[in-house]
Amino acid sequence: MSFGQGGPSWGPGGNHTPDWAALADESAARNRRKKWLMIGGGALATAAIAAIVATAVISTNNNDGSIGSGKNASQLPGPADLPTDSAEPEPSFSTVAPPPPPDPKDYISDVKKDRAPISIDSFYPGRKLTMGDRVYAKGATHRTTNCAAATQGALGSILANNGCDQVIRATYSKAGIAVTVGVAVFETEAQAKKAAQQASGGLASLSGAGVPTFCRGGSICRRTANSYGRYAYFTIGGFTNGKNVTQADKDVFAVGDDLTDFTFRQIRHRGEVQASAAATAPTT
Repeated sequence: MSFGQGGPSWGPGGNHTPDWAALADESAARNRRKKWLMIGGGALATAAIAAIVATAVISTNNNDGSIGSGKNASQLPGPADLPTDSAEPEPSFSTVAPPPPPDPKDYISDVKKDRAPISIDSFYPGRKLTMGDRVYAKGATHRTTNCAAATQGALGSILANNGCDQVIRATYSKAGIAVTVGVAVFETEAQAKKAAQQASGGLASLSGAGVPTFCRGGSICRRTANSYGRYAYFTIGGFTNGKNVTQADKDVFAVGDDLTDFTFRQIRHRGEVQASAAATAPTT
């Protein structure tokens, strides 16, 4: 067998050693040919890919160099093709400010608006009155349309001259002190305010239901006069044993102030209830 011209040979009975140097040179030559073939193929592939990319970029450019007008650009919507109207309606906001809530005082300042029923229990409910830690027993009550009959001295004519419609009274007592509180009802706020400002004389004390006669027969008692809305309210308070009231008798003042405060709250609450009802009433 022989490998190439002039190369080493082996034959039957031959005893020749292979020429290792020649074999190494031939192997190196083969490897160099494979390497250059691989490099050349890679370069050709890279050049082909670059050509394809360049062709794609050119196909999507305008003549003026802008992108997006080629064949592939037709797949993307232009600004004019985008929808301008949404299927959902846009929110709208009213420019008209909502009306202010009703003023509770408006509903107790004029008989035309103040339509809630008037009764003794609407002003002085229950059998006792609790103000903080102070509890007062409720005594006699009275209601009359003869306003002068519920007064002493000049107050009767003052109420009548200002158009008093009715007077409601209630007495409360505690530890030998009794106070009668009364509400005089008028048609307008101006009438009630004028009656309170002109007040002279006072409310007639109301005894009964466990409370003896008090603040009669010339004994000195404490009197107050106030108004709110179309209501004027008065108190007269003193000792059930007939003792005169002085500036030092703070307990008498405290009872009278509690009843004055409670009456004011009841009148104001009357306005709040009617104003709330008007605010929630359906509009037509």
